[in-house]
Amino acid sequence: MATGNWSTVTEFTLTALPALLEIRVLLFVILLLTYTLTATGNIVIIFLIWTEPQLQTPMCFFLSKLSFLDILYTTVVTPKLLACLLVDQKTISFAGYITQTYFYFFLGTVEFILLAVMSFDRYMAICKPLHYPIIMNSRTCLMLLPGCWLGAFLSVMIPMIVVTRLPYCRKEINHFSCDIAPLLQVACIDTCLIEKINFILSALVILSSLTFTAGSYTYIISTILCIPSVQGHQKAFSTCASHITLVSIAYGSNIFVYVRNNLSNSLDFDKVAAVLITVVTPLLNPFIYSLKNEKVKEVLRETVNRIISLILRKS
Repeated sequence: MATGNWSTVTEFTLTALPALLEIRVLLFVILLLTYTLTATGNIVIIFLIWTEPQLQTPMCFFLSKLSFLDILYTTVVTPKLLACLLVDQKTISFAGYITQTYFYFFLGTVEFILLAVMSFDRYMAICKPLHYPIIMNSRTCLMLLPGCWLGAFLSVMIPMIVVTRLPYCRKEINHFSCDIAPLLQVACIDTCLIEKINFILSALVILSSLTFTAGSYTYIISTILCIPSVQGHQKAFSTCASHITLVSIAYGSNIFVYVRNNLSNSLDFDKVAAVLITVVTPLLNPFIYSLKNEKVKEVLRETVNRIISLILRKS
């Protein structure tokens, strides 16, 4: 445990960006473009799902909520990162750092739980098709949604309360966004126990939801393999393609970052992974929805054709 006078830290300075100052204009343009495309793509998905009767299904309902989460998730980090690229003094208040960190983990946890719920929806649709309309009705969907948010709130709140009560003796944060691992490095006490607790909680949330999802798809694949026709195989797999892709990206990137012990020894790796999780993944998701989900792709094609026809008529 460190000894000495502990002063109250009211703000932090993000120190991971100076090495990139020579190309910060280029980074700003790329990040701004990425953020704009992410917001636009996910808004289009939400608009299509809520306006087209063909997409009024439980799976598309959850897809729209996932798009909404992606917008919130990238908004938590990207605007502050863009601001840091524009100004020389890259500071953030203690309250602001804690708030951004909380919503970063809270929204990420909601997404994991929601992905597990979506796997259950696919399980019911393929393995229990006769019971699917009865069980996965609008009332069930509306009940599952607040359950995702409540579960995330409870799992993230306790470790964040612990972090806010730690004494901090340095203001420099070796990162370009708000995260727990770099914050623990500037604490005035030994944080090994807290890192272990964070590791256990991260593993519990990520691996438990992944296990549930993997179990659902085990039953789904075994059911699909029993379908006699090749066309039936392809149709069944096409209904799961977008979700499987989302699961692979989300769990793959986050497991490498958060389900590892000794987090403070891998900050350079975490910086790269943070870009993937908070910037790249939300950008890819709407394209995955449109390219892998046949219903969304069909409705998107029809909508684009209607818009083109309307423009041609007016011209």
